[in-house]
Amino acid sequence: MTQEAVKAEARKAAFARRKQAHDMNLPGASGRLSEILAGYRGVPLAGYIPIRTEIDPLPAMAEAAAHGPVGVPVIREAGQPLVFSRWEPDCAMVDGPFGAPVPADEVLMTPELLIVPLVAFSRDGGRLGYGGGFYDRTLEQLRSSRPTLAIGFAYAEQEATDLPLEPTDQPLDLIVTDRDVIEVTR
Repeated sequence: MTQEAVKAEARKAAFARRKQAHDMNLPGASGRLSEILAGYRGVPLAGYIPIRTEIDPLPAMAEAAAHGPVGVPVIREAGQPLVFSRWEPDCAMVDGPFGAPVPADEVLMTPELLIVPLVAFSRDGGRLGYGGGFYDRTLEQLRSSRPTLAIGFAYAEQEATDLPLEPTDQPLDLIVTDRDVIEVTR
């Protein structure tokens, strides 16, 4: 079986676990994320606008926006790193190039902390995304110029023990779930 086939199977299983957790609509995850972000008040951060069954970081992002700049990802084109546009609670949004909502008025910013969506994670900081490599390229680019903290945000059910990772996959530094905070040690 090829690496891509293994990843496709891992994604399929992880999507099913994520949907089940999302359907249970468990409270508290955003509050746990807010507690973590409180230690980084004023640090430029980027979150994401949740799509499909992704866990919702918006309440924590709104709280953080009262203390410093918050951005959301903008996909310019396939195969390229993301850029980030400044977001504020209740700002006007439009559909971006790949259908993900982006602020109507684009004001680019560079985050030092990223709240990263994911399909599956491992306790050692492994992350399985959607397969486009956007966050891997982006984290690699950001980390090449300064320390950049990547916080995976997920349902606990998205944990996997054996992710099919590649050398280009960028690790998470911390993982926040609806149940706990996992500090990654390397």
